[in-house]
Amino acid sequence: MDLSEKRILLTGGAGFLGENVRQELVNRGAISWHIFVPRRVEEDLRVWDNCLRAVEGIDMVIHLAARVGGIGYNQRNPGALFYDNMVMGAHLMEAARMQGVEKFVQVGTVCAYPKFTPVPFREENLWDGFPEETNAPYGIAKKALLVMAQAYRRQYGLNAIYLLPVNLYGPEDNFHPEDSHVIPALIRKCVEARESGKKEITVWGTGNPTREFLHVRDCARGIVRAAMYYDEEEPVNLGSGREISIKELVKLIAKLTGYKGEIRWDASKPDGQPRRCLDTSKARDLFGFEAGVDLAEGLGGTVKWFLKEGRKRW
Repeated sequence: MDLSEKRILLTGGAGFLGENVRQELVNRGAISWHIFVPRRVEEDLRVWDNCLRAVEGIDMVIHLAARVGGIGYNQRNPGALFYDNMVMGAHLMEAARMQGVEKFVQVGTVCAYPKFTPVPFREENLWDGFPEETNAPYGIAKKALLVMAQAYRRQYGLNAIYLLPVNLYGPEDNFHPEDSHVIPALIRKCVEARESGKKEITVWGTGNPTREFLHVRDCARGIVRAAMYYDEEEPVNLGSGREISIKELVKLIAKLTGYKGEIRWDASKPDGQPRRCLDTSKARDLFGFEAGVDLAEGLGGTVKWFLKEGRKRW
């Protein structure tokens, strides 16, 4: 697909992932003023009429906009997470179908996988069980949009593809103390503990679960490559293919932030899914995507950004 000729609607384009996708689209030939980013204040995508207006004259939709958060945020807001994510995606895809949009890129979530998925997660395992309970409403809402994309392809011929990115991190992430994900939450906790002279920090859970992390720049590359080169109905994982325990992650972040105190584990808090690590072979084989940013290198850059810029915002 020649992006220079396309008018692209990029929902969530002002956010953490969206800004990186916007830049990658430009790098790959898209014209910057042909990339349209709806702003939630003015164009709430939960409203049907806003979705209809947003897709007028559009060739391709990349739907990133989502309501997201860490385990605590998911526990406090399960209904809103289900409704907002389901309604935004359903409205936008129906509007795109009605307006004859050429291609629809739906970005899903690793939270859609069953709680006890065999590692590494393969796309064919997506329907083998119920998601981990703390983020099931969010994961199921996103997974339902895969069903919608496949149904619309079969009935209406909409070229809708579906991507499953693993946990993201990087500069410009959300470091809010109440709704951030694990990496920004740990970076902030370690930095504030070091600066205040605290001798210990407490981290949720046991530290035993494992996670896979993908730098936001790598994820943006994967999404744009899929938008350009992938046109099939089957979902595709986007990840690094490398797994790390939460205990090892905390040690690494403590080292990078200079925190030398004790780490205590609050086992009364939920661990979340026991393991997460993706099989990324389909992305490599189908549209030539492989992650390039090493975790320690990426975390180092994220810590530097937070120290220089992040605390001004959060």
